Amino acid sequence: MKKNSEKVPTYDSLFNPVLKALKKLGGSGSIEEINQRVIDDCKFPESISSIPHGNGNTSQTEVAYRLAWARTYLKAFGLVENSNRGVWALTSKGSKINEVDSDEVVKRVRSKFSKKQKSSTKAETGSSGTNDVQPDDLQSWKQTLINILINMKPDAFERLIQRILRESGFIQVEVTGKSGDGGIDGKGIARINGFLSFHVLFQCKKYSGTIAPSLIRDFRGAMQGRADKGLFVTTGSFTREAIKEATRDGAPPIDLINGEQLAERLKELGLGLKKEMIETVEIDADWYDKI
Repeated sequence: MKKNSEKVPTYDSLFNPVLKALKKLGGSGSIEEINQRVIDDCKFPESISSIPHGNGNTSQTEVAYRLAWARTYLKAFGLVENSNRGVWALTSKGSKINEVDSDEVVKRVRSKFSKKQKSSTKAETGSSGTNDVQPDDLQSWKQTLINILINMKPDAFERLIQRILRESGFIQVEVTGKSGDGGIDGKGIARINGFLSFHVLFQCKKYSGTIAPSLIRDFRGAMQGRADKGLFVTTGSFTREAIKEATRDGAPPIDLINGEQLAERLKELGLGLKKEMIETVEIDADWYDKI
């Protein structure tokens, strides 16, 4: 795997593609939008963009991991910022810059990281920026949760997806999981504002890698004439071709939910996760001096 990952562009070579992608997206974009735009602009082949990060026990690809580092460096350099909802945007400074000197960015940001950690840092070859600092949008709780989901029993995972759909407003949600049914694991009805309704068939796969377009085609074949829409949920991720197949013109649409989106949805619904809000108090000494 290490040999294959060496073929992936280094994180610092992705600085300018990320800036270019954000400009094309109108100045802001979700992680998924930015990653896909960079992959398209740089014309990364499927053999590169689908390489899993690390030992493969993760839903993240190596390209996505290095893009996370690229965004983190650009943020520390003051060119981009991100919100709590995972949306990244150009700062006023970033919107005025078309290209950066990668060496300068690396040098200044590493110095900043080094001072923050009070220790020297050393980058892995192309993979990451420092030994201890983590990319800004790589939240450890997500990967921990995804690993738990991957290790769930298949029927328990199907029941979890059923619960998520019910909590999201679906009605008549049933888990079928019949063998020889083209991978269809269940069905339900999505209600829109209490008026419109769509019959949905869903498939859920516990994957640590990427979903290929062939699985999307097989699922669409199984749902043909039986539902208005399809929903494919996985703990892994989808290849670029799989995403294109899911939205192919003239074919029944299939919505895709990858591991990170699944983790975010569980957090939003409060299913098996608890959020703690920590209050911080900052004293403005200058305010007292002016009294």
